[in-house]
Amino acid sequence: MRAVRDWFQDTTGGLPRTFWYLWTGTLINRVGSFVIVFLAIYLTEVRGFDEFKAGLVLGLWGAGGAAGTLTGGVLADRWGRRPTLLTAHLGAATMMLALGFARELWMVALGALLLGMFAEGARPAFSAMMIDVVPERDRLRAFTLNYWAINLGFACAAVLAGLAAEAGYLLLFVVDAVTTLATAAVIFLKVGETRPAHGVQQFRAHSQAPLAAPHRGGLRTALSDRVFVGFVALNILLALVFMQHVSMLPIAMSQDGLSPSTYGSVIAVNGVLIVAGQLFVPRLIRGRSRSHVLALSALVVGVGFGLTAFADAAWFYVLTVLIWTLGEMLNSPSNSTLIAELSPSALRGRYQGVFSLSWSVAAFVAPIAGGFVRGRLGDAALWFGCAAIGGVVAVAHLLSGPARERRAAELRTPPAGPAPRGTALAGAGTGTGAGAGV
Repeated sequence: MRAVRDWFQDTTGGLPRTFWYLWTGTLINRVGSFVIVFLAIYLTEVRGFDEFKAGLVLGLWGAGGAAGTLTGGVLADRWGRRPTLLTAHLGAATMMLALGFARELWMVALGALLLGMFAEGARPAFSAMMIDVVPERDRLRAFTLNYWAINLGFACAAVLAGLAAEAGYLLLFVVDAVTTLATAAVIFLKVGETRPAHGVQQFRAHSQAPLAAPHRGGLRTALSDRVFVGFVALNILLALVFMQHVSMLPIAMSQDGLSPSTYGSVIAVNGVLIVAGQLFVPRLIRGRSRSHVLALSALVVGVGFGLTAFADAAWFYVLTVLIWTLGEMLNSPSNSTLIAELSPSALRGRYQGVFSLSWSVAAFVAPIAGGFVRGRLGDAALWFGCAAIGGVVAVAHLLSGPARERRAAELRTPPAGPAPRGTALAGAGTGTGAGAGV
């Protein structure tokens, strides 16, 4: 019992109050994240769109997300993390309801575009805020805890959304909007601004890309940082594989005669496994080469999605989800800590925005490419292609890892002292702790 207590203290102790408010907001938002889980099924079965049109709408959601992440990253640095988060959440809740009532293809497409823009616009500010309040030594476990909350919420959402879909798909949009507003309320009432008052020159003279002033050329600096952009490119490739679980996987299961609630239960396995095991991952990978961990994770993800080509029953789909989830569990904490170390503090929002762009690009390309490949070349070609991408990413991580670690070492600063002025919580003291969300 004492060992369990010590493990719990080692995992959760010493993290700031700000982190826990953000963690709570994440959990609330993810528990109600119904729409994206069932959007592909909704578009094909309720709206009657074919695979290509459904993929196009999902792609526009990703395109909006791409614009949102870049805009959100710039606003997080210029305007502030807190106002950017509040605006993004309020806009996302509004567009969630609008999309639920849209009927014509152009209305659904426009709603998906704007929803993606607002929803993903919050991601860079959220990540930057968590990095702001967390010293480097605590980030791995804080990222892991936040990722755990994301997947706890996702597991609940997948099951609840499957049940809600049976009652009526409009309920999915309403609940999602309400939980998004609840997250905005937590931020408004409990979380203060965390943006550093002054930028810090962190690139060394011999670095490949000089650090621009916080308000000039910052986005250009991030995009011209070859080491960073190379890492983002690898994340795009793996994200293309990951995003098939919300685009082509539900369609494949539906065409195998499996119900929406079955898909919800199968995909919930992803969240349940992460909830059960993710908190043990930091100890498992601590001290190991991040490049080797990322390469292994890409390989496992590729194998998991590749096996989907043979799945034709719920139990087999569960097996594939279990496999690629193991790869995801290894990927997320290593990814998050590395991005935090590659992001200069003065440009943290912009760097987080560019990294988040990788997921938005994947959200745009994955459903369109997946629908095209599946429609023209067949189901097996899609899933074997996912396996091949995983292998390519694994090799690329092994080759590019040393350069990334050298850059991280150049930017590494001593552990943070007291939180900078402006990190006080609205009505809740100050914090000096850990974490960045995905």
